[in-house]
Amino acid sequence: MNDAYLCLKDVVKSYDGHVNAVDGISIDVRKGEFLTLLGPSGSGKTTTLLMIAGFEDLTDGALELDGRSLANVRPYRRNIGMVFQNYALFPHMTTETNVAFPLKMRKFPRDQVRPRVEKALELVGLAEFAVKYPRELSGGQQQRVALARALVFEPDVLLLDEPLGALDKNLREQMQVEIKRIHGEVGITTIYVTHDQTEAMTMSDRIAVFNDGKIEQVAPPLEMYHRPATWFVGNFIGDSNFFEAAVVDRSAGTLAVGSLGEITAARPDGGIAGGRVHALVRPEDIRLIHEGERTEGLNTFDMSVEGSVHYGDSVLVIGRVGSLSLRVRVPGAQAAAVVRDGQLRVGWRPEDVHVIPRD
Repeated sequence: MNDAYLCLKDVVKSYDGHVNAVDGISIDVRKGEFLTLLGPSGSGKTTTLLMIAGFEDLTDGALELDGRSLANVRPYRRNIGMVFQNYALFPHMTTETNVAFPLKMRKFPRDQVRPRVEKALELVGLAEFAVKYPRELSGGQQQRVALARALVFEPDVLLLDEPLGALDKNLREQMQVEIKRIHGEVGITTIYVTHDQTEAMTMSDRIAVFNDGKIEQVAPPLEMYHRPATWFVGNFIGDSNFFEAAVVDRSAGTLAVGSLGEITAARPDGGIAGGRVHALVRPEDIRLIHEGERTEGLNTFDMSVEGSVHYGDSVLVIGRVGSLSLRVRVPGAQAAAVVRDGQLRVGWRPEDVHVIPRD
């Protein structure tokens, strides 16, 4: 990437010299980009964040910011702000003194401290809470204080380590909007760590999916969702129907899928070598077929319904086609057509089949 600002090159981290917590990852981050590191617990995403911050040393590889190496640069000299999941506020300090702390540690001139603190608190909407102590603030307000403290010295990069994990659902969604708003206003390069796929999809310019210390894919959210590079990514992000398949005819897009028989995919190749593949169809891309409806060009099947989950705006129908499990998400307007037990005719377009290599 020619416009890379923060570069991780073949980065390795091992704590015992035998097992790599981070195993040779490379990421180029553009200036001003919002990149999310997404993955399950223990996948290496937080360790990566700590190496960028300087709180963990690299075992191997290189880390550069704006063309300069960060090797042997102490954390406080990297000009990187960090927000932790537990906020890490000083309980004996007010909001404004918490926010001013990094300025004093960096020996900013006194006449700059108050204007910067006021600007940071205004940015996060806490100007009226300047003299409050952390115990007098809600969880969301404490998170905003931590964010203001990380931004007050105008860092080159902002790091956020699962900052919304301790908040309830409604407050978490509000803070997602706030963090994106602040990112848009400030334009700071941001690296965000989470295991929440919805958070990643909502907030990110790009997502890097971690698994077992490696990066499976780096891509914009919609590309990641509709065109996952690996089985792990497709299974981890969103609901999915995965079928093991064999390529019968590449030119025609024909795949053989167990008890489904032959199905058609619009793009069966995708650079795939060999005939064994995974076929992915998202539940929302499967539609109900009504009696008498024309089905030319669709992959159609009779589905035995085993149960359903109602979400208000949609119904997730769970059933089987032959021996294969199938999940279909039906919009609310069609929910009346879904029965608890019985048969449904369902289908999907060839272009809704995404083909992934099998190991």
